[in-house]
Amino acid sequence: MREQLTALRREMAKRGIDAYIIPTTDFHGSEYVNEYFKCRQYVSGFTGSAGTLLVTGEWAGLWTDGRYFLQAAAQLAGSGIELMKMNHAGVPALEDWLEQNLAAGSTVGFDGRVVDLACGRRLEKTFRLKYDEDLVGEIWLTRPKLCGNRIWALPQSATGESSESKLERLRRAMAEKGADYHLITRLEEIAWLYNLRGSDVAHTPVFFAFALISRDEDRLYVLDESFAGRKTRPYFEVFRDLGELPPGRILLDTASVSYTLVRLLPPKVAIIDAPDPLEAMKAVKNSTEIRCSENAHLKDGLAMVNFIYWLKSNIGKIEMSEISAADYLEAARREQPGCFDLSFATISGYMENGAIVHYAPTAESNKKLAPRGFLLVDSGGQYEDGTTDITRTIALGPLTQEMKEDYTTVLKAHLALAMAVFARGTSGKELDEVARRPLWARGLDFDHGTGHGVGHILSVHEGPNRIAPRGSDWPILPGMITTDEPGVYKEGKYGIRLENELLCVESAKLLAFRPLTLCPFDREAILPEMLTAEELAYLNSYQQAVCEILAPLLEPQAAAWLREETARIVKK
Repeated sequence: MREQLTALRREMAKRGIDAYIIPTTDFHGSEYVNEYFKCRQYVSGFTGSAGTLLVTGEWAGLWTDGRYFLQAAAQLAGSGIELMKMNHAGVPALEDWLEQNLAAGSTVGFDGRVVDLACGRRLEKTFRLKYDEDLVGEIWLTRPKLCGNRIWALPQSATGESSESKLERLRRAMAEKGADYHLITRLEEIAWLYNLRGSDVAHTPVFFAFALISRDEDRLYVLDESFAGRKTRPYFEVFRDLGELPPGRILLDTASVSYTLVRLLPPKVAIIDAPDPLEAMKAVKNSTEIRCSENAHLKDGLAMVNFIYWLKSNIGKIEMSEISAADYLEAARREQPGCFDLSFATISGYMENGAIVHYAPTAESNKKLAPRGFLLVDSGGQYEDGTTDITRTIALGPLTQEMKEDYTTVLKAHLALAMAVFARGTSGKELDEVARRPLWARGLDFDHGTGHGVGHILSVHEGPNRIAPRGSDWPILPGMITTDEPGVYKEGKYGIRLENELLCVESAKLLAFRPLTLCPFDREAILPEMLTAEELAYLNSYQQAVCEILAPLLEPQAAAWLREETARIVKK
């Protein structure tokens, strides 16, 4: 039993709270959070980026998705917390569990600033809520302070549109919905709207802020009040200002806005519940953003090729580990002009660790690399001109027939999506099936989405574009950048994932994808006889394009290796 769990239950008992909820987010509904907001991690010990902890007097459970089942099972062992596998048969949603196991009228507590409105509204129908209880703050004596770092402005040469133009577009969208006000809580939307970036969240260049837009005024509330590029207000004043709004209609997204923020609104302020118009606006990249992103991927491709060449040239000759490989790749990225950060902590999993979908090596788990089997590396960089996300599964030496068959099957799934031609209006749900069919044909599948949107010098995970069986119905549109990352994970053996970023483009009267990522697939792992003529032609064309673009920019030895790696593959 974790001491933090015991301490939390003592605080619950003092306040008469029967169940307490701790999500993995901040005041803005973020996926990746600042150290101050890692309350669920502090209490549970689980370090994944998704999950919600529920604690009662006698029981505790952590809900997380398929990316983290293996990791959570290991980290929760002996903690007194049960793993609740989301979207699996027999596992109720958190709200359902509460309704099934707590008597009506019981007291449920949470910090309403980090619990979304939809959850709070459902619970208030059955339970008594205490939504102003930050109990983790009471027991976490060494909790980091919440402070804002420097905010900086992006040039229009990187954004392609001024903030004033974006505000005009937003106000037109507000007018179409009859909104007098618009509350923006998501950090990515605020950063995009104002063409500003920061470093308040690791690897995601955002800053803590709220924005309240009216027809003739925009209020930007920030923690870093030293920013002189635009008139701002103190961060926490938004809570007061919302409570003092004159009568009118406010546009907000109840799927992301917090329970507390909405409870603060005066009765005469009516809510227009709709997705934030900015999410769709920023998902469709303009020509400048696309050109910049292409440049970022060129640099990222050089870093990746240098890394893979080094890895294959030195495996078995010098000591390597999951962590040292990740460190070498980070250094290769930072050598590229304009690279200022990673886009997320590098996933570097050798053999059985690669089967843990979002595995992050630690000093305790760090495996030494040997000249055999697979190393799965999922990584990305933040550049002054774009955000990258790429996964390659790399053969470090001899592979079994099973490994090659699995790798080639994942490659077929990747190619199926990359080669897709589809009608306007096609959603991510529909495209997801296209990618999974080659896997299903061999009785394989994976328990995560096939693709997600990528921000422009922003978050590596953004919507509304998402390719997944439980994705949204939002159509994939020209200008959207979405990842293509099917996989196979065999517990205790190895994992395989292959990921490129794809740009949706117009193709005659239909839509198609064009790869932005520049990095070869591993020819040592490919069984050409498993590929159709069409797949093989596409693969060879892609490999050749990678070589033609990158080889002239590489050192001679790395360039020679790349030419060999991308030589035409033919069936025997």
